[in-house]
Amino acid sequence: MNYGAKLKELRERIGLSLIDISKILNISDSLYSRYEKENQTIPIKHLNTLCNYYDVSLDYIFEFNNEKKYNNSIKEIDLIKSGNRLKNWRKEKKFTQDKLANELNIARSIVSKYEKGEFIIATHTLYEICKKYNISADYLLGRIDTNTLKKDI
Repeated sequence: MNYGAKLKELRERIGLSLIDISKILNISDSLYSRYEKENQTIPIKHLNTLCNYYDVSLDYIFEFNNEKKYNNSIKEIDLIKSGNRLKNWRKEKKFTQDKLANELNIARSIVSKYEKGEFIIATHTLYEICKKYNISADYLLGRIDTNTLKKDI
């Protein structure tokens, strides 16, 4: 994935230390350092918190586009909306849950839990879906209402 360098750039641009960001996320500075170096995957909840703090889009952090901020974006991830969008997209692609799970190398039960809004889509899974199929991460998580990366979802 390509988020670590962007997070470091944003942090340094406003003169914050690793410790400052770790306090915002309520985690250790060594853990946050591993996130920035991408030695450990940052959870979506922390990535969303940082997007809100820096006032940027997930798509910008993931380097899917150069759109720093979307108009009318919301700060919270909507699990139900996200699940419905994933399910609708999967059905439009004529994918079964099994096929999508195989494509993403995850269990079908995880796809089901994402679609029911029981789990937030994991960072790596979200990144893979969005990158492979040209879908906005902000859209898929319910932060915006239009898929900015592709016209038809």
